[in-house]
Amino acid sequence: MRGHCTCSRIRYEITSKPLFVNCCHCRWCQRETGSAFAINAMIETDRIVLTADAPELVDTPSNSGRGQKVMRCPTCRVALWSHYPGAGQRFAFLRVGTLEDPDACPPDIHIFTDSKQPWVVLPEGVPAVPEYYDRDQYWPAESLARRQAVLDAASLNGG
Repeated sequence: MRGHCTCSRIRYEITSKPLFVNCCHCRWCQRETGSAFAINAMIETDRIVLTADAPELVDTPSNSGRGQKVMRCPTCRVALWSHYPGAGQRFAFLRVGTLEDPDACPPDIHIFTDSKQPWVVLPEGVPAVPEYYDRDQYWPAESLARRQAVLDAASLNGG
């Protein structure tokens, strides 16, 4: 799958399907996107291959107080993906809307639905939770194994 920012200065490809796709309805994501939610595809950072230019890293506050590192186009300022302290730089939360075919990554789960906009109707058949979720309960076994492989490699390399 390919994606880019609005001005197309930053272009990328992802080399595999995402680990899992969240549709986050928290008020923080609503504020950051100026919309009712954010859709993020979690993927190993090394599976995002830049094909034109590079985004800049912008340190941004987060609801947790631990911040997030948002990769943005230096020209059009579109957020392409983020890194959160819990997942670290090894994993990216790719903004699905920057994909050329965002329809290919529908949400696997809706999170923080306690704060969703009241007019948003959640689809039947897709898990929805009031806040965050238990990864082991919702992620497919293949995604859990991929995540663990990245964490194991990092621990072998001292980080």
